[in-house]
Order: sequence, then C-alpha cells, then structure tokens
Amino acid sequence: MNVNPEPAGNEPETRHLLRLLQEMLRIRRFEERCAELYMEEKIRGFLHLYIGEEAVAVGVMQALTAEDAVVATYREHGHALARGLDMKAVMAEMFGKIGGSSRGRGGSMHIFDEEKRFYGGNAIVAGALPMAVGLALADKLQGRARVTCCFFGEGAAAEGEFHESLNLAQLWQLPLLFVCENNRYAMGTALALSESEQRIFRKAESYGLAAQEVDGMQVMAVEAAARECCEAIHQGGGPRFLECLTYRFRGHSMFDTQLYRTSGEVEQWQQKGPILQLRQRLEHNGALDENQWQQLEQAVRREINAAVAFAEQSAFEPESELCRGVYQEPAS
Repeated sequence: MNVNPEPAGNEPETRHLLRLLQEMLRIRRFEERCAELYMEEKIRGFLHLYIGEEAVAVGVMQALTAEDAVVATYREHGHALARGLDMKAVMAEMFGKIGGSSRGRGGSMHIFDEEKRFYGGNAIVAGALPMAVGLALADKLQGRARVTCCFFGEGAAAEGEFHESLNLAQLWQLPLLFVCENNRYAMGTALALSESEQRIFRKAESYGLAAQEVDGMQVMAVEAAARECCEAIHQGGGPRFLECLTYRFRGHSMFDTQLYRTSGEVEQWQQKGPILQLRQRLEHNGALDENQWQQLEQAVRREINAAVAFAEQSAFEPESELCRGVYQEPAS
C-alpha cells in the first residue's frame, strides 16, 4: 500500500525516505491498535510488541528480494508487514480467525506466508537460527542465488543454537544474513548482568563471520548496512552478521511490569525513536509538512480500520477442519 503524500520535488531519495517513514508508521500504529485490542480481549494469548524497533525490520527489508527468505522471532508483526504481508491477513491471524495468514492457528507468534517466503515467528528463543541455516543450506546445495535473513534478539546469544548456527553457517559458507535486534534487555535482564561480552557482533567474529554493529534507530543506516551485507553474500562472501542497536518502548510482553528499567530511561529513548528522527529530518529538509504528515496518519489509520473490520468479520475455523494438516497413520 502506498500512502505517501506528494513530496516537495521529485528527488528519488526523498520519495524513498517518505516510503520508509510510511512503512514504519504502519507498523507503529498497527502495534498500538493491537495493544488496545488485547486489552479488549479480542486478541488473546501472548503479545510481544515491536514499538520502537521499526527501523530494523523496515531497513533490512529494503535489501532483500522477493526470492529471499525471512525467518523471525515471536516479535514478528513488524517484520511481516515490512515484508509485504497483507495487513488484513496479519490482523486476522492475531484474532485467531480463519482469514489469517496461518488460518488463525498461529496467532501473534506464528505468522507465516509461503508466497512471501516469510517463515515467520518462532516462539522459542533462538529457535529460528537452525531453521535459517537449513534454508540457506538448501539454497546453496540447489545453486539458488538467494539470501536467508534471520532476525533474533540479543537474548538468543545465551542459547546453544546461536553458537551452533553461526559455526555451521561460517563452516559451510552459507548465504545467510544474521540480524541481531539488540534491545539491551532481552526479556527483562540488562545485558550487562548476563553477558561478559555485551557487543554481540564480537561473538559472531569469534566464529570467523564478517560482523558489524549499526544504529538500529536510524532506518537509513540499517538499510545501508543490510545492502552491503547482502551484496557481499551474493558475491560468495559467506554469511554476514549485523547487530542493530535498538530499544523497545513497551515491555517484553503485555504482562511485563518493566521493573528492570525506569520510565525516564524509556522517555530518553523515545526522543530518538526511528519515526521521530526520520520525520524531523524530512521536515528540516522541507520534504514534509504538518498537512502531509496528517495525510500519512489518516491513510494508515484507514488501512488499520479495514484490517480490524476484516478480522472481526472473519470466522473461526470450524471444528470439522481442526485435523486439517495433522498427520495421521492410515487405518490398517
């Protein structure tokens, strides 16, 4: 969906930045609406919001093609929208409805879309990394010029799958982009209290991977770094590791009391949020004014309202379909 206001001038860079702003705003407002719907008990189960981290998903997706694969975490609504999944299908999945991307069976943590090569959310910390290794290995063995992109949080660095996956990816020189979304607290423990080496990309370097860190609150910086990584992978340079330093403005989940950080700290990070920074840059350059901003807001809200209406009208899967897709031994 393109809801960009007409930019001042026709500069390609300005149009691109406005599109990045639009994509981040779509994720932000979608997540905020999901929080409201959760409180209304229309969305049930667990809900992990991506608010504050939008620049990572949006920036990285600019470097990927439709043929590339994406594997994400349980905080994957933003990744799904940035990847191009239909917002109606994503919202219906949140509702557990049959119109959802996984027919309502996955919910918030298991959004999936085969056509978009979005191998979705994974409820296990670091659980997506071995799967990404498998996808990348398959592409290499089949001679396909693809990249597999795997998103995960810094908490995954404490899991064995993280180290096993990095080791194999480098050993087999797989076409794999590891993207660590370092929000500094994992579930609720400051990184300084859990990791002796807090620069996660250094761990990747210990396995021989080319690794770097980038300001995950700057969407342009993330995009540039991701494009550089993907270009190197396509040239046969093996896997790459990108650590995006970011910050989630909401709790780990809706049940999080956030006793591990102060409200003042959160407010400081909000002042350098990715949407705010890009909006201010565009305003400073005369490419965005208040009227154009309101046009963006209104268009995004219309899209979200349509998605909610679709989800509410969609049916729950009938009981007769509950065994669909479940393997059963044939009767003897």
